[in-house]
Amino acid sequence: MRTYYCGELRTKHIGETVTLCGWVDRRRDHGGVIFIDLRDTGGKDPIQHMGIVQIVSDPQRTPGSYEQAEALRNEYVVQVTGRVTQRPEESRNPRLPTGEIEIYADRIELLNPVHKQLPFQVGTTDTESVREDLRLKYRYLDLRRLRMTHNLQLRHQVVKAIRRYLEDEQGFIEVETPILTRSTPEGARDFLVPSRVNPGEWFALPQSPQLFKQLLMVAACDRYYQIARCFRDEDLRADRQPEFTQLDMEMSFMSQEDILQLNEDLVCHIFKQVKGIVLPRPFPRLTYAEAMAKYGSDKPDTRFGLELVDVSDLVKDSGFKVFSGAIASGGIVKVLPIPDGNDTISNVRIKPGGDLFKEASEAGAKGLAYLRVRDDGEIDTIGAIKDNLTEAQKQEILSRAGATSGHLLLFGAGAADMVNKTLDRLRQVIGRELGLIDSEKINLLWVTDFPMFEWNADEKRLEALHHPFTAPNPSDLNDLKTARAQAYDLVLNGFEIGGGSLRIYQREIQEQVFETIGLSPEEAQDKFGFLLEAFEYGTPPHGGIAYGLDRLVMLLAGEESIRDVIAFPKTQQARCLLTDAPSRVDEKQLKELHVASTYKPKS
Repeated sequence: MRTYYCGELRTKHIGETVTLCGWVDRRRDHGGVIFIDLRDTGGKDPIQHMGIVQIVSDPQRTPGSYEQAEALRNEYVVQVTGRVTQRPEESRNPRLPTGEIEIYADRIELLNPVHKQLPFQVGTTDTESVREDLRLKYRYLDLRRLRMTHNLQLRHQVVKAIRRYLEDEQGFIEVETPILTRSTPEGARDFLVPSRVNPGEWFALPQSPQLFKQLLMVAACDRYYQIARCFRDEDLRADRQPEFTQLDMEMSFMSQEDILQLNEDLVCHIFKQVKGIVLPRPFPRLTYAEAMAKYGSDKPDTRFGLELVDVSDLVKDSGFKVFSGAIASGGIVKVLPIPDGNDTISNVRIKPGGDLFKEASEAGAKGLAYLRVRDDGEIDTIGAIKDNLTEAQKQEILSRAGATSGHLLLFGAGAADMVNKTLDRLRQVIGRELGLIDSEKINLLWVTDFPMFEWNADEKRLEALHHPFTAPNPSDLNDLKTARAQAYDLVLNGFEIGGGSLRIYQREIQEQVFETIGLSPEEAQDKFGFLLEAFEYGTPPHGGIAYGLDRLVMLLAGEESIRDVIAFPKTQQARCLLTDAPSRVDEKQLKELHVASTYKPKS
């Protein structure tokens, strides 16, 4: 139906008769001469995501197309046949790859008109801000827009770069793992699927291919990868979806260092191929303990400073009970030092009712203590902290924090996780507000040596920080409860984009880990007996990593939500506005599945 894509035509095609297909992006009537911007997507050029070319029709030169051209409107689907012609010099458009030529249309065939009013403008010149619910309801129109076309093409280029590097340069093979599997503990809530042929039994949709990719290592599949669909029935955020895509990898007979080096190569390849950016090597590394100490986060944004400072030892015996009491209860006291904070952050914002107080409260803090260093070097503070810290203690705090004239010091006191969460949140808010974050900067960082377990206060038990198949550090085997994991996360500008570990491959260690998280031998056998048995048949040492593909593409595209890099996403209420899913089903279907609904709508 066409000889070229719209974006492929150049001056070398002048004189050719071509046939094009696409959508009317814009129609202009200039005193009897009609100009049509014809738009399509595709072509051989990976950079040219969307093509635009100017079509011309007038009664004298192209009488065969003029009547049809007059009837065209935005988003009509047409086929155009005509001659490629040099544009007059005064009308050339240097911003378009096709800006030096135009097509005089000998024939225009209307393939399909638009029968209803468009819910929003679609063309490339559109700058209209459209509500997200409207965009999702008419997603097929939203995807025609330049922004979304670019994002989908970018996603494709990322996946293409991944496949070519892993397959062609590193010898990986792609293996598909099951979508219908069994429900296992230790993770988010599963999506469950009832079995019709096995009444009363259920499949679960995979939260990741974790167990199957380990079994592939047992099967001597040396280097595996998969662009894997995963499912988690959990509360949603801007960077979460109930179904998502990850790059899943697993490798045998590789050390942690080998895996990190291979993945640095992969990420550098992606950035070079997709964005033309050469990343510096090696990527910096922080242990989990260092990251929490400096930034209060295991996924720190290292594009700016504002590093945290622990002053617990300086104030543990102070008369300020908020500080000394927190430390006596096993907590900590840390400081967020803010250069020039005196000029930019008022007391009103720190006190109850202020925006920074609110940020701290939402992270679990009961309040914010603070010190200011005046221009003359004197310390300015109020309330209980003023009367219950000695001058020597104040000076020691300033010295450790590197605080000088103009500095504002915000304190967090209490349980370590709450203090870190509070000051990390404030650090990010203030960093953005003060313009300390360079949006063009790309900071990649490995975080290593995570704890194996964390305490689940609700269930009163230890649970795996990553997952219970992560191998403990060999030097920590005598006390698994406090062991470090051989785990590693890759962080990009404050977002975790990938996480992995060396895996347990010996049955006795896996059983010890199950016992540590509270699984009885009977429960472990029931849930994971197939894995434990596999470990008895010569399992190689192995490890792997998984990348959140949606999140990685979101960051490469400069978007703030992964919904803008997924073709058909769900809302934050886990609904598809386009198809109105989830929906009710016939009672007959439920009966066949031996399922009955207990839900009763609220009256």
